[in-house]
Amino acid sequence: MKIMMILLKLLSALLVLSCGTLAQAEQLTVAVAANVKYAFDDLAVEFKKETGIEVQGVFGSSGKIAAQVKSGAPYDVFLSADTDVPEALYHEGWAVSKPRVYAYGVLVLWTMMDLDLGRGLLLLANAGVQKIAIPNPRLAPYGRAAMQALEKAKLKAAVESRLVYGESIAQAAQFVDSGAADIGFNAKSIVLSPEMAGKGKWVEVQQGSYEPIAQAVAVLKHGAQTQPDGARKFVEFLSTPKARAILEKYGYVLP
Repeated sequence: MKIMMILLKLLSALLVLSCGTLAQAEQLTVAVAANVKYAFDDLAVEFKKETGIEVQGVFGSSGKIAAQVKSGAPYDVFLSADTDVPEALYHEGWAVSKPRVYAYGVLVLWTMMDLDLGRGLLLLANAGVQKIAIPNPRLAPYGRAAMQALEKAKLKAAVESRLVYGESIAQAAQFVDSGAADIGFNAKSIVLSPEMAGKGKWVEVQQGSYEPIAQAVAVLKHGAQTQPDGARKFVEFLSTPKARAILEKYGYVLP
């Protein structure tokens, strides 16, 4: 009887350990470009409903995420704000799937002040606009798009001394939200989010003034080694009608 009890306890312990391991296996870590943060929250909820797989997001600028991946960060999937960064990771062996475009981002000007946004970018030449928030172009694709728009409008030299750089588009948005900047470049997906809806006012930057912000997803090396099935399912999920509807709700243009 004692031997039987010991065996039952051992079996119970093994089952608990096994369940814990399975639970751990059913969780993905996705590195997410800051502009996708709010849409990602909805995507993660819907993905779990469909697959039972928990998804945890880590947010930052695409450039910073790439540096973290190269430093060994255990991310499984990368939702980038462009194609260049994940493409470079793919060619360097840090990503195992060729990046696939899941959405096109839209750049906007956003302010808490009573400014005439009908003037578009020309408003920035006004000396009354003291500080202009922009994501760091070296790290954030939306920052690069903003600089392209300024150059096309021949405004770069006029406003360069008034630019306030955020590490990511989320930080640039914080500058505007807190009043640290008078106006700023932002992602349409952020100003449409429930957290930001109704705050301030915004206008789209003419899309022809910057290169299309093609945002791509890729399975990373860590995901392929530890969560290959879940990582693949998440990438495939982004092409489903439910995921596309979420992305469209946040202002993205769909491929």
